[in-house]
Amino acid sequence: MKRAPRDVRVGVIGTGALGFHHARLLKQIAGADLVGIYDINPVRAAQVAQELDTVAYPSLDALLDQVEAATVVVPTSAHVEVGLAVLERGLPALVEKPLADTLPGAEQLVHVAHEREVVLQVGHVERFNRAVRAAASYLDEPRFLQTERLAPFQPRGTDVAVILDLMIHDLDLVLELVRSEVGEVRATGVPILTPHVDIANARVEFANGACAIITASRVSRERTRKLRIFQQTGYFSLDLAQGNGHFYRLKSGWQGFGATRMEEIVEHVRLEAPEAEPLKLELESFLTAVRGDGDVVVTGAAGLQALTLAYRVADAIDASPLASARP
Repeated sequence: MKRAPRDVRVGVIGTGALGFHHARLLKQIAGADLVGIYDINPVRAAQVAQELDTVAYPSLDALLDQVEAATVVVPTSAHVEVGLAVLERGLPALVEKPLADTLPGAEQLVHVAHEREVVLQVGHVERFNRAVRAAASYLDEPRFLQTERLAPFQPRGTDVAVILDLMIHDLDLVLELVRSEVGEVRATGVPILTPHVDIANARVEFANGACAIITASRVSRERTRKLRIFQQTGYFSLDLAQGNGHFYRLKSGWQGFGATRMEEIVEHVRLEAPEAEPLKLELESFLTAVRGDGDVVVTGAAGLQALTLAYRVADAIDASPLASARP
């Protein structure tokens, strides 16, 4: 009989829209003991604590005194300060994406986690997307990728450019799927409703010859999260918003079919994976790593790699002719 996982005493730091869901799910997950929450806004903390029947601690130190691990769901500008407070105590941390708002800050988090030999996981939740999980077993050296992540405008997240707010999800996915050194990066982008870039397009070329075209916008009328992947064995069309997709696989020996239509040389595979809330899977994977029962799915090094690429995209935008034409 399978043994139930031991409970991990965990706390949630930051109880905004996303932090609330961290706490909500940790109340439900087998093997998680939600000790309590902390938020810099005591009114918000008390409200969430009452709604979820947990404890709102009066200070960060008070919460960290009682836990074995913590999730950091504060604004990006505070990731380094709060993440270090957790890691320097020797406590595992799940830090929401992006890992930090600067590369030196991200490097510091990775260094301290390595030095203290504690788990550092980064909240790139699209790794746990149902469509991505369904496609995993069919992936074989992707050569060309296209992503679209479009969203209506909302004030949350606009303290940073769309590259760190939205595009970084797809930069992480592309890095994980291609697994090759990044070569040339070209990009364009413009601010529209904020002082920061609100819509951006990047072309990322890799040392192994793969190429990714990545588009992100937070000024669209409708939400879209699409990922298309081309490889020698076929073509994937993934809808990350719906959590499903399709794989059009080339039939064996298709070159000798004398086919005149695409439909004659491909077979359609509907991609499906078990239904599960991606954030719940992410939190479960974190707790598994904390117990030492599995590897960290999105390491601090992976989070740093995605952030490094995000800043290369931002630098390419600043160097583009479109940027020089701005008033």
